Amino acid sequence: MLRIIDARTGEAVLAAPVRRGPTRIEAYVSGHGTGALRVLLVTDLLVRALELDSTPVRAVLTGEGDRAVLRAGAADLGIHPLEEGHEPGGLPAERQVLRVAAEGDAGADGVQVVVGDVLGEAPSDPTVLRLALLERPRTETVRLDAAVLGDAHDTLARWRRSVAVWARQPSRPVPDEVRGRLRAAWEDDLDVPAVLRVLRSVADAGPELPDGARFETYAYADRLLGLELTRDIGAAP
Repeated sequence: MLRIIDARTGEAVLAAPVRRGPTRIEAYVSGHGTGALRVLLVTDLLVRALELDSTPVRAVLTGEGDRAVLRAGAADLGIHPLEEGHEPGGLPAERQVLRVAAEGDAGADGVQVVVGDVLGEAPSDPTVLRLALLERPRTETVRLDAAVLGDAHDTLARWRRSVAVWARQPSRPVPDEVRGRLRAAWEDDLDVPAVLRVLRSVADAGPELPDGARFETYAYADRLLGLELTRDIGAAP
């Protein structure tokens, strides 16, 4: 089960302490720039991780950011729509409250999930931006320089091309060991960089790993990552 570090205490807590109990995630934003979008991205990852564990979750948007700009940017990044938040701390039926915010915007209620700053200009391709933000631990500052964005662009192109090739082979299940490594990564304080390292190891594995299993692994991990890794399936070679 997903454990997340509470920034107030420095201790890991269960994101859903009651099995199948509802969890509320509050995304608090005070602006509308790339840093605010990173807060919404971390919220999206939490929602995806909990849903992969069949945990009921409600994600709401709070704070003073420009709603229209935020929602447009979030949609471009592939972030699931958030409700408007009106009940501070959540409703009584919601067994856990996670509050996602930039450093310095910590609140009084719920488990505090801190998100680092973003420096530099966002690229025109929102999926490249999404991967660039995912490459760093969520509490660290991300610098969107030419090298970082170029690497994200090249990685996406390479993975999508590989997935499209692997999809032509007979499907094989995700190996239990690989599935375990993926889940262990994202359930450990939402360690997405570790998830990406698992995908790189799968791509580099020898012929003992069938291409059909590589495909299913990338498709499974993309339910969390939201990088549209299967987008080019069926495209002309």
